[in-house]
Amino acid sequence: MSNVPAYIATSVDAPLEAGTVWRRDVGPNDVLIDIRWSGICHSDIHTVRGDWGPTVYPLVVGHEIAGTVAAVGSAVTKHAVGDRVGVGCLVNSCRECANCVAGAEQYCLNGKTGTYAEVDRDGTITQGGYATQVVVDADFVLRVPESIPFEKAAPLLCAGITTYSPLRRWNAGPGTRVAIVGLGGLGHMAVKLAHAMGAEVTVLSRTLSKRDDGLQLGADHYFATSDEATFTDLAGSFDLILNTISQNLALDQYLELLALDGTLVTLAASAEPITISEFALQGQRRSLSASTIGGIPETQEMLDFCAEHGIAPEVEIVAADQINEAWDRVLASDVRFRFVIDIETLPALVG
Repeated sequence: MSNVPAYIATSVDAPLEAGTVWRRDVGPNDVLIDIRWSGICHSDIHTVRGDWGPTVYPLVVGHEIAGTVAAVGSAVTKHAVGDRVGVGCLVNSCRECANCVAGAEQYCLNGKTGTYAEVDRDGTITQGGYATQVVVDADFVLRVPESIPFEKAAPLLCAGITTYSPLRRWNAGPGTRVAIVGLGGLGHMAVKLAHAMGAEVTVLSRTLSKRDDGLQLGADHYFATSDEATFTDLAGSFDLILNTISQNLALDQYLELLALDGTLVTLAASAEPITISEFALQGQRRSLSASTIGGIPETQEMLDFCAEHGIAPEVEIVAADQINEAWDRVLASDVRFRFVIDIETLPALVG
C-alpha cells in the first residue's frame, strides 16, 4: 500500500483539510492513475454532510477523475502507461448479474461499488478523487479521447453521463421536444447533449438570469418558472423533461407540461421524499421516472460522442486550497458551471 496526498473530510461539518490517504497495491487487473483533474460534484457535498445517510470518516470524495496511467497490473491489456483515462462514479460491481452482463453496472443486482464512501469487495471503504493517485480495477477505467480538453474531461464522468444516459434511454433526437429543469452542472451538460442529438431544447429555470448562457449552450427556448404563466403557456409541450434540481419541486406542475406519453425524469436526488398527484400522471398517460449515471459501455459511448461533437463542460479551475470555498459557492449556485480541482496544487499542502 502507499500513502498519497489528499483533501479529506474529517466530520459532517468540518472544513475539508489536507492529509493523506492509503491506496492499495496494484493487483493483476488494476490500474494506477496519476490524477490530474478532479471535478467537484454536489453529490460530494451531500455525502460528506450526511444528507443521504450516515458517512464514515475520514473520507476522500470525488467521482469525476481524469488522469494518466502510471502503472498497470500483469493482466491489464486495454490500458497502458501514459494513457489519458478517467474514472467516474463506479469502481466495482459483481460483473455476473443480468444487469452487469448487459453493461448496466450502475444497477448491479448484487450491489455496485461507488468511487467513494462505499464498501469495496475487500471490505475497505472506497476513497475518491480529491487525491494525487487512485488504484482502480481496469474494467472501470475509461479512455479519454485526445480531442477532449483534459481540464474539462473530469465532469463528463458524472455530469456528462448522468444527462447522456436518460437522453439516450428516452430517444432524444430530431422531432423530440426536451425540457431541462435547471441550468447548473447537470443542466448545462443536458442542454449541450440534447442539442447535439438534434432535439428541440427548452430550459426551465427559476429566473431568466442565465438566459444568455442557456441560448449560447444550445437551448432553443428559455423560460422562468417563477412566472406562473410559464406553466400555462407550456402545458402539454414536451416529450421529455429532465429535472436536474436537487431541491424538491412541485412535480405536479411539471408533469402538466408533458405531452401524451411524455416522461419526466429526475436526475438529482433530493434529501426529502417527493409527492405527486396520481391525476397528474393519469392525464395524457404521463410517466415519472428517475435515472442515475450509466454503465461502463455507455459512459465510454458518451465520451466518444462528446469527442465527435466537440462537447465539453464549462469549468472553473480551482486550486486544492480553494476547495472549501468552491463548496460554499456550489451551495450558493455561484458557478458557471462546474468546478475542477487542479490536483497538481495538492502535494504542496501536505507537510
